[in-house]
Amino acid sequence: MDNGKRNKQKKRKKQKRQLIFRLNIFFLLVFLLFSTLIIRLGLVQIVQGEEYQREVSKTENVIVNTPAPRGNIYDRNGNVIVGNAPLNAITYTKAQQTSQKEKLEVAQKLAAMIDKETDRVTERDLKDYWILTRLEKAEKKVTKTEKEKLSDKKIYDVTLDRITAEDLKEISTDEMEVAAIKRELDSGYALTPQVVKNKGVTDEEYARVSARLSELPGVDVTTSWERDYKYPLILRSVMGNVTSDREGIPKDQLDHFLARGYSRNDRVGKSQLEAEYEHVLRGDKAKIKNVVDRSGKVLGTEKIMDGHRGKDLVLSIDIQLQEQVEKIIEEELRKAKSMGGTRFLDRAFVVMLNPKTGEVLSMAGKQVKRENGKLVFDDFALGTVTTSYAMGSTVKGATVLTGYEKGVIQPGSYLRDEPLQIKGTPIKGSYKAMGTISDLDALRMSSNVYMFKTAMKIMGRDYYPNMKLPYSPEAFQTFRYYFSQFGLGVETGIDLPMEAVGFQGKDVRPGFLLDLAIGQYDTYTPMQLAQYVSTIANDGYRMKVRLVNEIRNPSRQSGEIGPVLKQFEPTILNRISMSDSEIARVQEGFRRVMQAPGGTATKYFGTKPYRPAGKTGTAQSFYYHPEQKRSYETYNLTLVGYAPHNDPKVAFSIVVPYLDNDKNPINKYIGQRILDAYFMGINKENTES
Repeated sequence: MDNGKRNKQKKRKKQKRQLIFRLNIFFLLVFLLFSTLIIRLGLVQIVQGEEYQREVSKTENVIVNTPAPRGNIYDRNGNVIVGNAPLNAITYTKAQQTSQKEKLEVAQKLAAMIDKETDRVTERDLKDYWILTRLEKAEKKVTKTEKEKLSDKKIYDVTLDRITAEDLKEISTDEMEVAAIKRELDSGYALTPQVVKNKGVTDEEYARVSARLSELPGVDVTTSWERDYKYPLILRSVMGNVTSDREGIPKDQLDHFLARGYSRNDRVGKSQLEAEYEHVLRGDKAKIKNVVDRSGKVLGTEKIMDGHRGKDLVLSIDIQLQEQVEKIIEEELRKAKSMGGTRFLDRAFVVMLNPKTGEVLSMAGKQVKRENGKLVFDDFALGTVTTSYAMGSTVKGATVLTGYEKGVIQPGSYLRDEPLQIKGTPIKGSYKAMGTISDLDALRMSSNVYMFKTAMKIMGRDYYPNMKLPYSPEAFQTFRYYFSQFGLGVETGIDLPMEAVGFQGKDVRPGFLLDLAIGQYDTYTPMQLAQYVSTIANDGYRMKVRLVNEIRNPSRQSGEIGPVLKQFEPTILNRISMSDSEIARVQEGFRRVMQAPGGTATKYFGTKPYRPAGKTGTAQSFYYHPEQKRSYETYNLTLVGYAPHNDPKVAFSIVVPYLDNDKNPINKYIGQRILDAYFMGINKENTES
């Protein structure tokens, strides 16, 4: 019995020891686990705390570019033709996650501070605004059943469709202004400043917004710019245009500009010189660093690179001469319109070049119309390169030189000017029968028959009465090949986009070749005509026509031109294939036109001290009346020339189309006055040669 009790007691003691041991092991494990947890928490808080805190409040640096003003455009003498006018501007930069409600609140506050035009607000803008400000009414536009079947986007589209004109009448005049501002806030890109208003921002508006910027998240006051055309009525069509900040990059050029680092809302040159030299005139953008948090909220901004105004262009144009030429055109058109015989006369063109360099000294065009009984003139200088006309006898110099080159006539060849009887056609002739004349006489008196007979020889036949002209398409190719050497029917190389090359007649019946030889078949631009006469003046060297002489870096000093970055040198496009002596022969013929007795322009230029040479022209043409839908026979009056004849400093072309008759000497009056302006007005020193 005692043994049994002792055994039980031993067993209990053993079990107790085992329990204590197990408890100790358990407490030890608990202690170790808590120790590990404490150590881990300490490690996280003390050692890695800053790193995790940065991760929680992680920010991102987003770099954006802001546009800089464009470069200036100067004339050859340093006069500003196009610059930039500074504007007070109110801008908005939206964050990456800005809600519509937040933008509405900003728009409502801004509307109380500034006046905003509402003319650009569309019906869609108003519908969006109506939904945003009338949520309960908008909710009722779509039933619950419909909502269960439609996506959120489709629900919104259905809501838009169901907003009526009566609904939109609820929007007050004050709300319209809010909607207009909201429209601008919506149109910008994230983190990129968008102009809310930059025209007509008053000092009071600028000050009000500036004082309350803290209440207007994303809004800023700054300085913008707009293109300032110093001569708004002169050369305006040639300077071209720049898109507004609202337009941004034209859609059809978006890929082109985005690939070159532009932003969608950048202002770019969209036509003529502004477009041709976009890569030069565009400014170097400022780079702004936006610090944003994970939600896209802007925490701060920092400028990391200043922007710079674009590079400047120095043109070959003499703006004082240009002003004089345009005034002369207007005055002569006004005088001609008062004399009758000018029902369809609505334009005139003048181009003046340096024949030795191809520099454009003046390119002027005017269109005239009658409004309320008064004549109104519009700039049409661009028409010198985009419109073409039959130029008449001015091209006879090229015809004579083509005859020399083909060997069918030689310098000094005599041909009889007489009425031509060609089988199956009316009699063709000059304005009078001149008898037997030389090549010089043919140019001096402007013989059509001399040119007709030269063309016949190129077709392979000499004239005889009642002859039938041979069919010779090759003769057309011959004439056009040699004419192109002078710049007729081909690009002049001028640094403007979309230059026209004129029209080539498709009908190759032989009678039209005779018309081609006297400038009454193919058409040419006034710029091509100027290059043609410049090539003759420059001893047969055809120079590339250009408007820009230099590219310059912007000056750091206001009112000064910066240092030259690039200077354009004269470029020879080709040398005509005729010999020096043959070119000299035509030059002498052109001199006699303006200086010898019997010359068709001697009456107007024979006593001028600058001793010009040139060629007159008249071409039969047709004016299509768009309202009457019929054509009328008209005349184009033209004139080309250069001076002084022995050392040309200027060459010119004049084109006055669509007169009722060929009796009005408007082309000669204009020619006389523009040369007087060049030599005896603006450039008196050029008379001493």
